[in-house]
Amino acid sequence: MPRSDDYTGVAGTSRELPVQAAVLLVNLGTPEAPTAKAVRPYLAQFLGDRRVIDYPRWLWWLILHGVILRVRPARSAHAYQRIWTPEGSPLRVGSEALAARLQEKLSQACREPVRVVLAMRYGQPSVPSQIERLQREGVRRLLVLPLYPQYSATSTGSVLDAVAEAMQSLRWPPELRLINDYHDDPAHIDALARSIEQHWATRGRGERLLLSFHGIPERYVREGDPYFDQCQATAGALRQRLALDESQMLVSFQSRVGRESWLHPYTDATVRELAASGVKTLDVACPGFAVDCLETLEEIAMQNNDFFREAGGSELRYIPALNDTPDQVDSLAALVMRHGGGWKDFAPRGDSTP
Repeated sequence: MPRSDDYTGVAGTSRELPVQAAVLLVNLGTPEAPTAKAVRPYLAQFLGDRRVIDYPRWLWWLILHGVILRVRPARSAHAYQRIWTPEGSPLRVGSEALAARLQEKLSQACREPVRVVLAMRYGQPSVPSQIERLQREGVRRLLVLPLYPQYSATSTGSVLDAVAEAMQSLRWPPELRLINDYHDDPAHIDALARSIEQHWATRGRGERLLLSFHGIPERYVREGDPYFDQCQATAGALRQRLALDESQMLVSFQSRVGRESWLHPYTDATVRELAASGVKTLDVACPGFAVDCLETLEEIAMQNNDFFREAGGSELRYIPALNDTPDQVDSLAALVMRHGGGWKDFAPRGDSTP
């Protein structure tokens, strides 16, 4: 039998609990500093996740600790240094701003108080620490929103694992709901489309629009991961909303690692091919990222910009992620309230439904 202090309790007493609901936003994570020393434990946690790399543990442990963590931290630290701001990691700063704006929006829209907190799947603040914090504050209804529009076992699936593990330490877990994905949510698609249209209005329209999604191994899709299909569905909805054909808007996949075949076509190869074919101006958006991060700011806006120019292109213009823009905040607030339906906390103000 577990001892009584093996579990985390709740605020107040079991007879007088606060009636509260909370939204837990979860993003990927970030190292605490742009140094090899800080990057190493972050990469160890990230790349040690079975959902991310599913090779046999003994083999992957040897590769990870014997090779990757000896070489990659310094390389990744250099990349982080290129985008780090005085406030810190762009992903951390942007995610915190989004959480704050969503809190403001839900406070105005919901009939009852709803807490919004941010967690990182890897690094800090962790999913378990934030769930424990909410538990101690008396939250009894928890809606988890991974900031991944498209579902993959490597991302949203991993968040599910972290939430389930955290729940095991709670003596009285809260009611739990999780938003699996929002890849084709009309309000989200409209927010993405307006962001692209605003970019065109400000900087002019490039000769092509490239949508670059994070890649995963092709084998994961063959084994049942819906990620590729959901990326294509997002692209199809955006193509229709923007009235573009397949020659005007293309799809590619970035951030591959290792020798295994990942989703095609690859972004770096695509930008080179477009430049070599005579395309001079290329707009690139990354609809798989809710908040700007290393993969958008350094890999796309810097690395792939260099690839494009070296291959003969003139200008690659990265279109920023939605971040904490009003359109993203509004679309996520509507998504949260819809998935919170039936919980009185998420009822719109003025709704008298019990």
